[in-house]
Amino acid sequence: MALVYKLQSLSSSLSSTHFRKPNSLNPQPICSLHFNSSSNSSPFTEKTSIERYQRDQWLYKNQLDQATLCSVPPDFDSIRQNDIALQLPELRKLLQVLRGKRESEGGCGSGKCGPGNVFLVGTGPGDPELLTLKAYRVIQNADLLLYDRLVSNDVLELVGSGARLLYVGKTAGYHSRTQEEIHELLLSFAEAGANVVRLKGGDPLVFGRGGEEMDFLRQQGIEVNVIPGITAASGIAAMLGVPLTHRGVANSVRFLTGHSRKGGTDPLFVAENAADPDSTLVVYMGLSTLPSLAQKLVHHGLPPNTPAVAVERGTTPQQRMVFAELKDLADEIISAELVSPTLIIIGKVVSLSPSWPYSSKEVSCLVEAI
Repeated sequence: MALVYKLQSLSSSLSSTHFRKPNSLNPQPICSLHFNSSSNSSPFTEKTSIERYQRDQWLYKNQLDQATLCSVPPDFDSIRQNDIALQLPELRKLLQVLRGKRESEGGCGSGKCGPGNVFLVGTGPGDPELLTLKAYRVIQNADLLLYDRLVSNDVLELVGSGARLLYVGKTAGYHSRTQEEIHELLLSFAEAGANVVRLKGGDPLVFGRGGEEMDFLRQQGIEVNVIPGITAASGIAAMLGVPLTHRGVANSVRFLTGHSRKGGTDPLFVAENAADPDSTLVVYMGLSTLPSLAQKLVHHGLPPNTPAVAVERGTTPQQRMVFAELKDLADEIISAELVSPTLIIIGKVVSLSPSWPYSSKEVSCLVEAI
C-alpha cells in the first residue's frame, strides 16, 4: 500500500459508522477547538491544551493565529475529527519529505527504500532526570515523535530542534487517535524511512499498550526497538521511601490495572487472589474503581487497616499524595480531590515510608500484627 494512501485511509476511516464524516475540504480553524492552558496545574498534556497545539504547530500552520478570535464549547468527538482533518495535509507532506531525504542520502537500493527505525521509548513517571541515557539519545535523533498524554512537558523539552511532534494521547472521554490509527501512523512513517519514536510515560510494556504496537509492526516486517523506562510503581515508590518488597514484610509485588479492556466500573475481578497481606499491590489507573477494589480486598481477607497511599502526578513538582488505611483511602482521595494520573500502593510496606502519618511505635505494631 502506498504510504500517502495509508494516511488517506485515516481520513476515510472517519466516514465509517464510528464517526461522523468531517468536512475535510474546509475544516474549522483551531480556535473552534476551545483549548485551554493547563501548564500551571499539570506537568502533562491535558486534552486540548494550548501547550499541545503550540508544540505541534507545524501541523496547523497559521491556525494558531486565529485562536483568540472565537470560543466554542468543546465537543470532543467533533474536536477529534476536525483535528485529524487539519493535520492530514502536513502529515502527507512530511511523508514525502522524509521519503525524499532517504533517497537523497542513498538509503535506497535498486530503487526501493528500506524501512526506518521504530523505537518504543519509556520516559518514566514524569521527572526528566529519571530518563535513561539511551532514551535521551534516541529522542535527540528522531524525525517524528508520537507522544502520549503522560509524557511530561519537561521531557518533551529535550526533543531535538529538527524533530516533529505529534500528540496521540488518550484520556477519559477524549482519544485524539484510536489505537488502530496510531498503528497506521507508525507504519507509514517507518516505511518512509524515518526514525520514528513512540514516547510513552513510565515503561512502554507496563500498561502502555506497547506490546500491541510492537506486535502490529513486526507483523508488517518493521523492526521495533524497545527502550525501557522507570515504571510509575518503581519511581513513585522510591520517591516516597516505600520498598515494594521488604524481607519479613512483603515477599512479592503485583501490578494491577483499574481499567478493563472494554471499560466498565468493576474490572478488578482478581481481588480474590490479590488479597495477600504479605504482598504489595500497585494499582494503575484505579481512581474510579478503588472503592470496589478496596471492598473486595477486605472481603477476601486483606485487613481493613492495611496501609495505603495514593499519589497524583508522582515525581513531578505538582505531586500530591494521600496516606490512609485501606478502608479510608477512597474517602480521603475524594476529600483531597486527587485527579488522574494517580497511582495507588497498598500493603504493609507503605507504613515504612517516612511520610506515613503514624508514629514509629504504631508502625512497628502494625507490621507485626498484620
